[in-house]
Parts: sequence; structure tokens; C-alpha cells
Amino acid sequence: MRPTILSMLAFAALSAAHPGHEEAELHAALSNRAFKSHARRSLDSCAGKLEARGFHSQAQERRAATWAKHSKTKKLPTRDLATVLNTSHHSGLAVTPTVDESELFSSNSTCIINPEGDVGPFYVLGEAVRFDLADGQPGIPLILEGQFLDVETCEPIEGLYWDLWNCNSTGVYAGIQEDVNGNGADAANLNRTFLRGIQATDADGVAQFHTVFPGHYAARTTHQHIIAHINATLLPNNTITGGNIAHVGQIFYDQDLLDAVEATYPYNTNTIARTANADDQILAAETEDSSSDPLVEYALLGDEITDGLFGWITIAVNVSASYDPTYRFARTASGGVQECGGSQGGGTLPNDPCNFTSSDTTGGAGNGTGPFGGSGTGLPFSR
Repeated sequence: MRPTILSMLAFAALSAAHPGHEEAELHAALSNRAFKSHARRSLDSCAGKLEARGFHSQAQERRAATWAKHSKTKKLPTRDLATVLNTSHHSGLAVTPTVDESELFSSNSTCIINPEGDVGPFYVLGEAVRFDLADGQPGIPLILEGQFLDVETCEPIEGLYWDLWNCNSTGVYAGIQEDVNGNGADAANLNRTFLRGIQATDADGVAQFHTVFPGHYAARTTHQHIIAHINATLLPNNTITGGNIAHVGQIFYDQDLLDAVEATYPYNTNTIARTANADDQILAAETEDSSSDPLVEYALLGDEITDGLFGWITIAVNVSASYDPTYRFARTASGGVQECGGSQGGGTLPNDPCNFTSSDTTGGAGNGTGPFGGSGTGLPFSR
């Protein structure tokens, strides 16, 4: 696969609830594109060091081993959607059942993500450190691997805590009680933890989750939210405290893959209109007139897509940045509660329980001192 470098911009303040703001806010997002060329130069300078250390070959071997561990077939993994590489990942590699695993797992695409993207309004503070996030949720199993690099030193980040969350197959987030999130009268959802959790990176900067492929809801394409905690401390109750949040963002998936997933049960029971990648305003702000490719690489774990997926992505972050994303809900020793905190980038909600305003949730410059110090904007009602 041809290596590409992904730059994710600070997210524009776009909203289906406020479509009239689109032109001005897209302009604001695109005006922040200068940081991306700086980021590209920073990571390009790492190329020789990474190659000399065997970074890419080690990643290929690790991905192949992970696939083999979870695969339900003994054949090499193939992508049964012919346009995945040629269109979505801009590669000329023809994937066949006989392709060598060193080629299939060799993608070195790296996300250079602005340390302050959009956290969305449904970040839950205090989730547990755990590998298996499924909690019995129906849907397509997903083994997701992330490898985190320090963009300033080119070194893997050991001990980073990767916070991951997404909605379920029918578009509902756990830990939230809101009218815009499934059944707003379902107070029991506050205590649910499905598809939310945290993992620590190892000496190679790698962490993995077993989760369920996300579904969709109104006005957004399918995506997952991520936060990177630096220098956090693991507590006896298996949660983390302290440190700094150096990265907030979202990751996405191939449109052909989304189409295939949505044709399967239970995704196909969701009657909410889908938003394609091409129509997602956040994704458009990141990729328009650029070489950005904010998509997770993946391979099937069996002959059918319902057998599961293995996805992987490498993310370079500025560890010296520190941000304070807003949250409206938290997990405590007594379970999930409605709680307000944070000051940056979480958007607004109709009848917001925390009474956050657009000024409260507009991303600021934070105190990042690395090459990505800069501003971002919160998204009104962007889940």
C-alpha cells in the first residue's frame, strides 16, 4: 500500500441543527489548514528513523499475528470490496486471495491529528480500563488496534491511555440519558457501559480493543471518538486519574465497508436516514482540497463480513498539548450520573442539562507547546 499521511484539522463548528452556518464555518476550518503542512513536515522527518528502527516491519508482523489470532479462516485476509484500496485509500494494490501478508498489513498511514478535535457531547468521564467493550451488544465484532507516536521525537508513546467510545448498531450511546440519544426516558442507560473503555499502550505505543462496529444516527457518518491521556495514573478501581489530555478526535471507515455493514442485522433495522462519508460535514472539513485520509485500515476476520473485522491505525500526537473537553455525564462508584465539567470542544445540545453555550464549547488554544499549538472549534450538537 502506498503510505499516506493523514492530517485531521481542528473541527469546524458545523451542525445539522444550524446548517446556515456551514459556509462560514467550513471557511474557518479550512483556514486552519496551515498546521497540517507543519505536521506533515514533522512526521516526514521521522521517516528515516522509523525505517531504521524496523517500525514498519514490526507493525506488519504484529498486525498479521493479531489477524491470525482472531481470524475464523486460515486463508490470508482479503477485502471483498474491490474499491476499498483503489478508491478510498488511493492505492493501486490489487488485493487477491493470494496477496502476501506483508503487503496486506504494510499500510503505514499515519494520522497527524490536531490535539483538539471535537469530543462531541457524549463523552463520559471515568470509564474503566478494559479490552472487551462489547458488553453483549449485537453487531459485527471489531478488533481495533491503535499505535501512538510522539510527533516531536518519532518515538512510540508507552503508557498512553487510549479512551475509545462509539454508538451501538442502532445509533445509541451508553452512559447517556438524553432525548436525542435513543429513548430519553431510559434512565437505566446511565449505568450501561457498552462500547466504551480505555486501554494503555505498550512499549511499542500499541493498544487494542475488542468492540462492536459502530452504527449510525442522524446527520453524521459512522465514526468513533478517541481521547489520548498522557501521564495518567491507574487507580485500584481500574479507572485513571491525572495527567493531561493531549488529543481529542474522531476516526472513520471506508464507505464501501459502511454500505456492507449496514446491509447486515441489526444495522439494517435502523430506520434513521444515513449520512454518507461524502456528505459528512466534519469529514469534509478535514479532507477537502487535501491529501487527508482519516480512515481506519482493515481486513476481514472470516469469509463473511459478519465474522468480524480487524482494523488498525497509527496516530501521531503532540504529547505536550493539554486540553479540557466538556462532559455532561460521568461514571462513579455508584454508577453513571449526570455531571458537568470541562471547558472545550463538546458542542451544545437542545435543552442542555449543563447549560453549555457555544462560547463554553468552542475549542481554545489550550497550552500545547509543540508544533500543533493552535485553535479549534467545538461542534454544536455533533455526536
